Amino acid sequence: MTSTPSQPPDPPPRAPHERPPEVDASVYLHPQTLARLATFELRAKMIVEGLSGGQHRSPYKGLSVEFAQHRPYVPGDDLRHLDWKVFGRTDKLHLKQHQQETNLDLVVLVDASGSMFYGSRSFAEASGQGAAASADGRAHWSKFDHATALAAALAYVTLHQGDRVGVVVFADEIRAMVRRSSSQGTWRQIIGALNQHPVAPGQKARPTNLARVVDQVLAKITNRSIVVIASDFFMDLPEIEAALAKLRHAGHDVILFHVLDKAEEEFAFTDAAPFVGLEGEAALRIDPRSLRRAYLDVFEHHRAEVQRLALGMNFDYVRLGTHDWLGPPLAAFVARRNARIKRSKYA
Repeated sequence: MTSTPSQPPDPPPRAPHERPPEVDASVYLHPQTLARLATFELRAKMIVEGLSGGQHRSPYKGLSVEFAQHRPYVPGDDLRHLDWKVFGRTDKLHLKQHQQETNLDLVVLVDASGSMFYGSRSFAEASGQGAAASADGRAHWSKFDHATALAAALAYVTLHQGDRVGVVVFADEIRAMVRRSSSQGTWRQIIGALNQHPVAPGQKARPTNLARVVDQVLAKITNRSIVVIASDFFMDLPEIEAALAKLRHAGHDVILFHVLDKAEEEFAFTDAAPFVGLEGEAALRIDPRSLRRAYLDVFEHHRAEVQRLALGMNFDYVRLGTHDWLGPPLAAFVARRNARIKRSKYA
């Protein structure tokens, strides 16, 4: 699933000692994206637990912030929390229960494996900034670029709500990580992490190992959170299923963003050409017209199976095309998700 047609050559990857180019956050957050996201809030499917103040309700009845309900007094309860007004009206002892305010933790996992380097859209068109190339000299907008734009948009909205967000860039293992935080410097750290860890064919091939990465992430997350995975999911289905099952067992609310390039989805190539594997596979010279039907069948079957696995575990699934503006599909998804959560809450 990772072989892709050849792309125009890009400059060689930076040497380890070279400083990364200055971060241009506008590439990750196009004004059209922010305009469509500004009126939406990211809400958890379940009410999540947290450690610091936010605007999300905890399932745990505490003794702070906002009144929730009464319950009958039981011997041994703290008398300080008796509602004497209720006692005066009913001659019965009841305690006040309150809802705790908690934060919503968001963790975004961005796939940086070799296959994510592919892209058939020009960087100038995709970025919307008039730049002919990326900061590191690439002329094409890759699936990794689209995934990092998604991660930045979600991080921006979450931080704007006062909630904690963390980002993980991964391939066969975690390559970069920004720990969950809502502090002032978190946004800059996230953009820096996404900017400094692009994939490139010249680097050592790194096939995705999602199951291993999920194990590493779960070792660092102690409370239930929203976990977003942005990937092309070009990996074996049993590996995807195993990773998702671990997240479900841990009680996390998971959203899969399936990032795909138009050329991969349509396979509209007409000329015989070498197809180069981006994760260490050998190059193959093929006639794409003779393989198109079979390729599309296999491709759509794999995509549908990824969706089936996600929905079967009660997770959300969103297909994201790299040739589409990020704002409209992301805003539409958040609106649908919020409406569904509201319906289930009052059902």
